[in-house]
Amino acid sequence: MKFAVFGAGAIGGLIAARLLDTGQEVSVIARGAHLAAIRQRGLRIRSTVFGESTSRPRASEDPAGIGPVDVVVLAVKAHSLTAIAPSLGPLFGPETICVTTQNGIPWWYFEGLSGRWAGTRLDSVDPGGTIAAHIDSRRVIGSVVYISASLVEPGVLDHVEGARLPIGELDGSRSERVRDLASVLTTAGLKSSVRSDIRADIWTKLLGNATFNPISALTRATMKQLLDAPETRRLIAEGMEEVRAVAAALGASISISTEKRMAGAEQVGHHKTSMLQDLEAGRPLELEPILGAVVELAGKTGVAVPRLASLYACVKLLSANVTR
Repeated sequence: MKFAVFGAGAIGGLIAARLLDTGQEVSVIARGAHLAAIRQRGLRIRSTVFGESTSRPRASEDPAGIGPVDVVVLAVKAHSLTAIAPSLGPLFGPETICVTTQNGIPWWYFEGLSGRWAGTRLDSVDPGGTIAAHIDSRRVIGSVVYISASLVEPGVLDHVEGARLPIGELDGSRSERVRDLASVLTTAGLKSSVRSDIRADIWTKLLGNATFNPISALTRATMKQLLDAPETRRLIAEGMEEVRAVAAALGASISISTEKRMAGAEQVGHHKTSMLQDLEAGRPLELEPILGAVVELAGKTGVAVPRLASLYACVKLLSANVTR
C-alpha cells in the first residue's frame, strides 16, 4: 500500500517508521524544524518495543507534492483537523482510505447512525462542519491508539510502550479494505485487530482520557501520582462514572470496569499524559474532543456531569492562558 501520514509527530512518526521498515511506500507531511530534521537526518525512533532505528520517509509540507495514495493516516491532534482538512484533496483517489487516530470523540461519530442522534454534529469537534465537508465519511476507518510516545526533539521520537492500534469500519463490517489494512499494520508490528464496534472502543479509551488528561494538566502529575493520591484517585473514578453515563445515554456500552481501567493506567507508571506534554511544551491542548465533546453530549442527553464540567472549565481557562 502507498501511505501518506499527515503529521509525523509522536504517533504518526512511529506509524510511518514501522510501515517503512516493512517495505511499504510512505510519505509524511510535516513542517518546520521537524520537517527539516527528517529531510536532513531521517526519522530516528528510540523504542522500548522495537529498538532504535532511523527511517527516511519522503517528507513534504505540501500534500499536493505527494499526490493520491491508498491510505491517508491523519495523525495530527484533533484541534488541527479543521485547518488541514481543506488541503487533503490531492491525497485522495477514488478508493483512498482515511484512517483517523485522534483522541476523543471524532467528527464522524454520528455518521451512518440511525435514530434520534443521526446526523448530529458537535460544535466542540467540528465547528462549522469544515472537516465533514472535506472528508467523505465513506473513506473513513476509525482507530484507537494505545501507544505512549513523545517527540523529544526535531526528528527524534521516544516510544515508551504500547503498540496496539485496533481499527474498524464505521458500519462495523469486516470489509476487504479493513482486513487488508489490519494485515499490513500487523506485519509492521502494530497490534491491529479489526473491531466490530469502533465507537465502543473509543469510549473505552475516553474513559481514561477525559479524566486523567485534564487532571494531569491541572496538577502537573504523572498517571501514577494521580492514582497514588486518594483524592485524585476518587475524582478520577467519579469522573469515569460520568463518562460512562453519557455513553450509556447514547446507546454505547463500555465493557471495562472503572477499577480495571485505573489498574491498567497504574501499570504505565510515571507517564505524562499527552495533554500534560502539550501544556509543558506550550502547545494547544486537545481539550475539546476529549472533554468538551463529552460535556456537550451531556447537555444534549440531559446527563449531569458536574465533575467533568468543572474540569473542563478550569482546563479551558488554563489553555487560554498558556497559549495566549
